[in-house]
Amino acid sequence: MTESQWFSEKEASNRLGISVATLKLWREVGYLKPGTHWRSAPNDESLPWKPNVIYHLRWCKEGIEYWKNKDAALSHHIAA
Repeated sequence: MTESQWFSEKEASNRLGISVATLKLWREVGYLKPGTHWRSAPNDESLPWKPNVIYHLRWCKEGIEYWKNKDAALSHHIAA
């Protein structure tokens, strides 16, 4: 059995080397797409406009690389 690629917001930010605030920003502006890069956490009973989300690490990495190559503003949020 393989390890899950879905991680909490805090764990994803740690593994990706970016802040939780940056993850939220990229989600809000559409760099990270719902259903692909992130989704509501299972059994989430929070309000729909403030969901507890989980992130797919591999797909987020791919998305970040894509936008980093397309949009110079994105690279300012990535830890060196």
